[in-house]
Amino acid sequence: MTTTTSTLSREVRLAARPVGAPGPHHFDLVATEVPEPADGQILVRNTWMSVDPYMRGRMDDAPSYIPPFALGAALEGSAIGEVVASRSASVPVGATVTHFLGWREYAVLDAAAATVVDPAVASPSAYLGPLGTTGLTAYAALTRTAPVEEGDVVFVSAAAGAVGSVAGQLARRLGASRVIGSAGGPLKTRKLLDRFGYDAAVDYRQGDLAGQLAEAAPEGIDVYLDAVGGDHLQAAIGAMRQGGRIALVGAISGYDATAPAVGPDNLFQAAAREVTLRGMLVSSHFDLFPEWIDRAAGWLADGSLRTEETVVEGIEHAPEAFLGMMRGANTGKMLVRLSPEAATAAPTASAPTASAPTATASTATDAR
Repeated sequence: MTTTTSTLSREVRLAARPVGAPGPHHFDLVATEVPEPADGQILVRNTWMSVDPYMRGRMDDAPSYIPPFALGAALEGSAIGEVVASRSASVPVGATVTHFLGWREYAVLDAAAATVVDPAVASPSAYLGPLGTTGLTAYAALTRTAPVEEGDVVFVSAAAGAVGSVAGQLARRLGASRVIGSAGGPLKTRKLLDRFGYDAAVDYRQGDLAGQLAEAAPEGIDVYLDAVGGDHLQAAIGAMRQGGRIALVGAISGYDATAPAVGPDNLFQAAAREVTLRGMLVSSHFDLFPEWIDRAAGWLADGSLRTEETVVEGIEHAPEAFLGMMRGANTGKMLVRLSPEAATAAPTASAPTASAPTATASTATDAR
């Protein structure tokens, strides 16, 4: 095994901890020399990386279920790429692998920390979206945390996002009689109806969320997948039927809050209706990955699972991709496509720009 000498890899580091909404100045783009892999390690040329809402919490120096990002160090997150050098018998050169060292163009990591995937089953980027943790989140939420039963009315927040766009279709497959999604603006709510299989769409930007939900589900709801918290959780509790189930997956409405986020004031309704509110960490459900991939890959292949990607080009635009995702600029999964070949000629560090790159969406037929 030999590696290319003096290869540079650009990586994005956390420059400062944000108070409130983060901005471009909280990130640094740095060129660093790629080390040789040691015994048992591999060198991966990353081709795609993911940006996700949970990363905002890791920017704060506060205890949580996952350690905070370190100041001055490269951020982390899901990525996929090609093994270009290996000192492990289990992961050969040329393999396509997923791992957790995103936000950089090249990654050196233990082979045991990488998962070999088959790009013939689905496009590589799909392993960061519908076949990755976002797809698994939808599956685990609606089969374990707040299981959908035959005839249920299901409500999904952030329904045009990476998790929600899969969850609505999955709820139908699990037997839901009616599926309602929440999204922001007429373009996204129309897409819920025309593309992602929702029966009704609620536009939270129009206000009166509880009233809109009551109109969409006049007899109430049985299951709610919560990625937003705040007013969405309050409206869902108010609409819950007896014995309803809520999967608490995220609360993006409060991630940038500088004061305690406003919570629902109708929790007693949940008690009176014997509603279950259960938190969920996708990492607790990794045992479902083989089952989910086996099912979802087939649906992607036959086009019955419709997905979209919003793609941003280049590591230098990764911060803007993250910031855009936090503002809801994406439909489906927000991804960054990397071109690490450019890093070999990068002599110095440079700062990410503030201008937003052009994003593109893919269709269901290409299984991405």
